[in-house]
Parts: sequence; C-alpha cells; structure tokens
Amino acid sequence: MEENVRAGRCVVAVDGPSGSGKSTVSRRLAAGIGARYLDTGAMYRAITWAVLRSGVDLTDAEAVAKVAGEVDLRIGTDPQGYGVTADGVSVDAEIRGPEVTASVSAVAAVPAVRALLVARQQEMIVNAGRIVVEGRDIGAVVAPDADLKVYLTASELARAARRSAEDAADAAATAADLARRDRLDSTRKVSPLQQAADAVVLDTTELGIDEVVQQLRDLLTERGVA
Repeated sequence: MEENVRAGRCVVAVDGPSGSGKSTVSRRLAAGIGARYLDTGAMYRAITWAVLRSGVDLTDAEAVAKVAGEVDLRIGTDPQGYGVTADGVSVDAEIRGPEVTASVSAVAAVPAVRALLVARQQEMIVNAGRIVVEGRDIGAVVAPDADLKVYLTASELARAARRSAEDAADAAATAADLARRDRLDSTRKVSPLQQAADAVVLDTTELGIDEVVQQLRDLLTERGVA
C-alpha cells in the first residue's frame, strides 16, 4: 500500500462497542483518504489465540503476560486486505472464532498485555503518519492527540443483528454475548471501553456505511486534514 498513502499526517481514532460498524467504516475511510488502517482488536485477538494455544490459565495474569511478551505478532495496515500472524501462523480466521471471542475480554484486561500492545500501536501510528485506528480506547489512551476522534454507537438490537448476520449466529445469543463483552470491557481497570471527552459521537443505527464514511470525511475536511 506504500504508493497509495498520501502525504500529510492524519490520525483518526474510531472507538465504540462491538457491532457499531467500526471495522467496515474504518477500512473504507482509510481507503478513501489514502491512509493506513489498524485494527487494534485483531491484535488482542491474536494474543488471545496464542494464550489459548499455550494452555495457560486465563486468570493467571503473569502467565498470560508472559505469552503476550513472547509471541511474534504481526499485523498488516492495508485497508484493502490486511493479515494477522502469530509466530508465523496466519490467524485471520481463527481469531474470529467463538473460542477467541469468548476469551479476548479477559486477556485484554491484563494490564501488562495492554501496556505492551498500546506501546506497539503508538509506534505504528507514528511510523504510518496517516492512519485510521479502530478499537475501544484509541481516542482516550492510544492516540489522545488524534486529528479526529469518533465514537460510533448503535442500538443494542441493531448491533446484535449486524453481528449475528456476520457470524450466522442466533441473534439472541449474539445480543447476550455483546452485552457481556461490553460490560467486561467498559469496567476493566486499565484502558476501559470509553468515549473520549472530545470525540464526535455518531449513532449508526439508522445510517448506511457510506453515509457514516461521508460524515467522517466531511469532518476531516472541516479540520483541513482530509
């Protein structure tokens, strides 16, 4: 993607709960403004996959942190098609599976894991210069000086419907799982899911992806960094 990245720094932080449209919106926005794209959630999922593979107890923070510190985690930043590997193994499909999804909040809550990945994410942001970063603590913790901070949200019903359609899962079960993850992620002690004080809140319940992306591009234009 080197040749597609435009000149000029531009950091966009996109936060919000699962099913709010963060990933699709962030990828399309990045492609549209000639920027890189970073899915921080995929990084936590890859670490979770490695932890599960290692067989350590998820409640043993020290053991989880040890695995996180030793795994060779690599993630692409091309919005048109990025890949995630852990110790040389492509884990794009595995990190979206039910086992990782059920465990990622517990792994992401370990302070040492967050410190490790936040430092890595901040380094990637500096090196990219022009990038759209999505996650749950980007505007408040990872990139507090972002040019644009956005908090995407949607009704619980809409979020559950979107996620169950993606995963071909039962809507009621998906809604319960999203509520569980949101509760865990918003109440963890370190870098919880939160809306940055200066973030633009955008409810995507009644909006299409293209509409959301256009609104964000308009905001960037107003700031002179589109």
